[in-house]
Amino acid sequence: MGVYLNPGNENFKMALNSKIYVDKSLLISYTNSVLKTEQRYICVSRPRRFGKSMAANMLTAYYCRHTDSNPLFQNLAIANHPSYRDHLNQYNVIFLNMQHFLSRTRDIEKMQCLIEKSILRDLLKTYPNIDYLDPHDLVGSLLDIYSETSDSFIFVIDEWDCIFREYKTDDHSQKLYLDFIRHLLKDQSYVALAYMTGILPIKKYGSHSALNMFDEFSMANPRFLAAFTGFTESEVKTLCHTHHMDFEKIRYWYDGYCFENSVHIYNPRSVISAMLTNSYDSFWNKTETFEALRDYIILNFDGLKDAIIELLSGSRKKINTNTFSNDMTTFHSSDDVLTLLIHLGYLGYDLFSKEVFIPNSEISSEFCNAIETTSWTSVIHSIKKSFLLLTAVWNKDCHTVAEYVDEMHMETSILTYNNENALACALALAFYNAREYYLSFRELPTGKGFADIVYIPRKEYADKPAMITELKWNQSVQGAISQIKEKQYVKSLENYSGKILLIGINYDLKTKKHQCIIEEYLRP
Repeated sequence: MGVYLNPGNENFKMALNSKIYVDKSLLISYTNSVLKTEQRYICVSRPRRFGKSMAANMLTAYYCRHTDSNPLFQNLAIANHPSYRDHLNQYNVIFLNMQHFLSRTRDIEKMQCLIEKSILRDLLKTYPNIDYLDPHDLVGSLLDIYSETSDSFIFVIDEWDCIFREYKTDDHSQKLYLDFIRHLLKDQSYVALAYMTGILPIKKYGSHSALNMFDEFSMANPRFLAAFTGFTESEVKTLCHTHHMDFEKIRYWYDGYCFENSVHIYNPRSVISAMLTNSYDSFWNKTETFEALRDYIILNFDGLKDAIIELLSGSRKKINTNTFSNDMTTFHSSDDVLTLLIHLGYLGYDLFSKEVFIPNSEISSEFCNAIETTSWTSVIHSIKKSFLLLTAVWNKDCHTVAEYVDEMHMETSILTYNNENALACALALAFYNAREYYLSFRELPTGKGFADIVYIPRKEYADKPAMITELKWNQSVQGAISQIKEKQYVKSLENYSGKILLIGINYDLKTKKHQCIIEEYLRP
């Protein structure tokens, strides 16, 4: 075994020995299916804390020659797959963590030189009798080995995009780096598989990618590898059962990355931290500070601030992800910034509707942390005041509710109403703290129509009343309550046995004021 060529299985063994390990070994069934095919180039991009390195170490352990990894895999799901024995420990694996090389050199040309020298040293030790044309030429030496022995190589490259994250504005170094990877991998007969992981998708220059041979699996579209992007709902339920944790609380904190075929993905690092500490909290900021998020949301693009506020209210926003250049500096619109936040894990993305959203409470709290250090003082003031608003609702203090909503309207730009939908967004932001106590539903189907916003208490807050909210724009607050009753909105809560508050809110266009009526519903 070498340092970079066939490094063994120790890193994966440590993952298996950890207190919590979730079996993602069926990923190997896909990589086995594309070995030595045109689809052998795979680039997986995910945020930090989503298990990229673990997957890279697992593939290395499985394929690596001169290693017996069967004891590690024999009890995992992949061991029952027909391809398992065919490829187990059958390949030369070259494992590269690009971040390590960059940290040691801080210069792209020195970095490339170190990579070549490091791999060549292992190659020459393993294949000393090859007739090398130039033993200092990495690509040439790999071709020489393949020509004489027919031995192919699997390349596992972790943190492949580090140069784009650390040298964000250095286009020259970025191009040199892309050219290096392309020359090493593209159309090379010795490549049996190339598996790259990073945070960003492959960088595009203009309308083209320098590494267009790769199939990409990203947070915007993980395709059929969605289940390997993080922890699935069934995996999290199993962990909750094993560790005696409340699944509903875990879902509230860490769920929200939703993909095709209704695959729900949870942040692995946060779920594990919650299980190990027996607590429900934000673990995101333990690994990445909110300053990174703040620097992007305050960029000067039309509509970006209002989009962030709208997302904080629980709304979704349609965006175009196709203009994103796959780097951290080239932005042409607010959509490009929001697309980057998808890849960083700060936003979820619905591929079908083309909409972004804040996925869960953990990420929502990170947005609040970021906003607190910006000049958006009115926004954070409104969010902090939302608990007082919620308390006023519980107390059926209609006058105070109307006053608070008026105040938040004046403070927050998104509250410039022009229709009922804008009012619904604004009220959802005003009720920001309600999400701690309630599950909220927009346009919930009811008896004879759709209630604007319905709040159902989480089971741990069963003492709180459910709330059915009907909003009117420049109409009648009495009409809002009448509509709730006439259209039998309460039917949507037939399985709920607690107290229900009927809330009508109207915005008067002439007076620029809100009116509020709150009634307690008495079941017949």
